[in-house]
Amino acid sequence: MQHFTALERRAAIALALVFAFRMLGLFMLIPVFAVYGTDLEGFSPFWIGLAIGAYGLTQAILQIPMGWLSDRIGRTPVMLIGLTLFAVGSVVAAQAESVYGVTIGRILQGMGAISGAVLALAADVTREEQRPKVMAVIGATIGLSFAVSMIAGPAIAAFGGLSAIFWFTAVLALAGIVIVLTIVPKTQLQAVDSEALARPGFILKLFFHPQLRLLNAGVLILHLLLTAIFVVLPAQLLADGLAAPEHWQVYLPVFVLAFALMVPMMVMSMRRQQEKGYFLFAIGLLIVSLLLMMNGGLWPLAIALLIFFTGFNYLEASMPALVSRIAPAAQKGTAMGIYASLQFFGAFLGGVLGGSISGQFGAASLFALVGGIGLIWLFLACRMQVPQRAQRLSYLVGDVDDAAAKTLVSQLSSLNGVLEATVVVNEQRCYLKVSSAGFDPKQVEALLGRHS
Repeated sequence: MQHFTALERRAAIALALVFAFRMLGLFMLIPVFAVYGTDLEGFSPFWIGLAIGAYGLTQAILQIPMGWLSDRIGRTPVMLIGLTLFAVGSVVAAQAESVYGVTIGRILQGMGAISGAVLALAADVTREEQRPKVMAVIGATIGLSFAVSMIAGPAIAAFGGLSAIFWFTAVLALAGIVIVLTIVPKTQLQAVDSEALARPGFILKLFFHPQLRLLNAGVLILHLLLTAIFVVLPAQLLADGLAAPEHWQVYLPVFVLAFALMVPMMVMSMRRQQEKGYFLFAIGLLIVSLLLMMNGGLWPLAIALLIFFTGFNYLEASMPALVSRIAPAAQKGTAMGIYASLQFFGAFLGGVLGGSISGQFGAASLFALVGGIGLIWLFLACRMQVPQRAQRLSYLVGDVDDAAAKTLVSQLSSLNGVLEATVVVNEQRCYLKVSSAGFDPKQVEALLGRHS
């Protein structure tokens, strides 16, 4: 069994820290703004939602362009630009005395869309067989950061208010810059391959891919639900008699238990090959939890949150893996870029929807509406097809033109165990999705040897 090299270990840890610092800063506002933002000039439920979700809009717009820019000027410069924008946005929000200023700060924070550059750099400096492990380490920081932020946000806000949270996120951004300059491996490689980073030429095709479209709609709805309910949940806890500094007493056990319940769901879904069934069950958990939230009361709300985050954690962990498996060979980077953009756009829509509906009709109406949206997702997800598990491989093919590439694709596709084959001419590389049964790498090597 192969292990990380020192460079791969360093890249995984450093890039995971950069991801974690940035995501912590983005998430910590979610559980506290509805409570601590009441003293800001212009405060209203609509502006609460807009400020919470504003970063999602700029993230959604800039995810793919910033990844493309990292191809042109390098990963490190883009990461430094993004973290600087994040720090500037944090300072703007920390000094704001109005909800409008906080919203502007959140928009600037969101402009630091460095996810594509971080993942591409991870691909640049790791061997292909170790790359999934590095990506898993980085990806795991998102869920961990969210859990920590739900606890750290209320604690920091209780100490120094909203401004303390934004000053803390500015410090995290500066720490990220230091890590990029001193620990993150430097590389001259750019545009390493089409599996690592989004490519504009694939966007339209993948946007309308039937199965990917279902998952993209799903992640948009998932983060819409999350952001929408947190526009009102902190105030609900406050109304139920739990002081703001004590909200962690609900969040901490909820997240620990939800994670403990999610893990066996993941294990059983894979062992029994019932991923679709568990996927639909997780959506059902979201719907049930949202309906329970309509009733109010501290204990019902805590139980509803436990049910919600059990389903949320399962879906958040399983959906990117499904996108990766469904994406055509050589187009995973683009598929994940679209997925991330719609994930952030869902956060923006959830903030706007949560603020608008709760301000006009109250929290119960919001929970009923998002529960209905969850039902629509459940109906759509029934059409999802879970693909068989496949391994992704890539090979250099030498100097081929378009005509030779088409011939090579046809020949590769005819080999036993090859599910999909793509040749990207400008990279001089072929990408394969292969099954574990019947695939013989020697056949591929022999075929490519005749083309070299």
